[in-house]
Amino acid sequence: MIDLRSDTVTKPTTKMREAMFHAEVGDDCYGEDPTVNALEAYAAERIGKEAAVYVPTGTMGNTAAILAHTQPADLILVDKECHIYYYEHGNMSSFGGVMPVLSDTASGCPEPAFIEPYLQRDPRRFPRVSLICVENTHNRRGGQAVSLESMAALHEVACRYDTPVHLDGARVFNAAHALGVDVRDIAAQVDSIMFCLSKGLCAPVGSILAGSADFIARARRARKQLGGSMRQAGVLAAAGLVALREMTERLVEDHAKAQILAQGFAEFESLAIDPERIDTNIVILDTGPLGMAAPEFAQMLQKEGVQVSIYGPTMARFVTHHDVSESEVIQARDIACRAIHRCLGENP
Repeated sequence: MIDLRSDTVTKPTTKMREAMFHAEVGDDCYGEDPTVNALEAYAAERIGKEAAVYVPTGTMGNTAAILAHTQPADLILVDKECHIYYYEHGNMSSFGGVMPVLSDTASGCPEPAFIEPYLQRDPRRFPRVSLICVENTHNRRGGQAVSLESMAALHEVACRYDTPVHLDGARVFNAAHALGVDVRDIAAQVDSIMFCLSKGLCAPVGSILAGSADFIARARRARKQLGGSMRQAGVLAAAGLVALREMTERLVEDHAKAQILAQGFAEFESLAIDPERIDTNIVILDTGPLGMAAPEFAQMLQKEGVQVSIYGPTMARFVTHHDVSESEVIQARDIACRAIHRCLGENP
């Protein structure tokens, strides 16, 4: 089975497994796990922030960031398709007591013209906007990399009103490659950032939340509140160190594999897929023009040995990653293209 559902299905490399086996450990809840401490220090340096904390999941990292930045009854500004709003089970409201205000732009990045009127409102009469959230790359908007210019414009307005910006950077290293910049250049446009070790970087578990030392102190308390303080977590953190040291540069290979899919699908004019608009390792195919619902299309592919995600009634998502080779991606493309021909009543 060729699994293109997500880059979360990647398995740890041999070197990661060896590092986990030999990891030096301690009680992380006491701050005494040397491998966790080394991962946090290296991650903060790599991303260009003062401090970092290791968390079990990206969702917990985002939720801890919201708790550390906000107070109950505040507003946060987010894109309506962002992971924090769409997938994280209402954590911002259930744990943080904050209310989302939804933006809707093609890039997924809230624009200054949308943000500033909320920041200008009289706090005596309106809820306080205490946080702006951005996602880069943006998952539900096709793995798009949000430009530095867009992020800088947002951050400039936020700074004028002393409002922090948090980045859900689950795939921020993919964004850095797509934009041709150092990942620190992206992180410099935000006050806090979460990024995953367990997607394209192949670590089995874990994410990093980074920001100022004061912010991370508050985030550690939030991690504890959410049940994320761990004990001998160095066994997991060891794989995270390998991920950050050795796996970030190879992400360009996944982007190239996604282009194989995109270029194949672009042969079908009705699908309106432009390979130049596929920034990273995610390709979303609209099955509407095929006269078929996405679940039915996904089931058709699965019968022929390809797994994809369902992203809406007529949206199927293909994600390339380390554990699927270029030849397997070519095979998956050919299977999908034959299925598309059948849906269109054509002979391949």
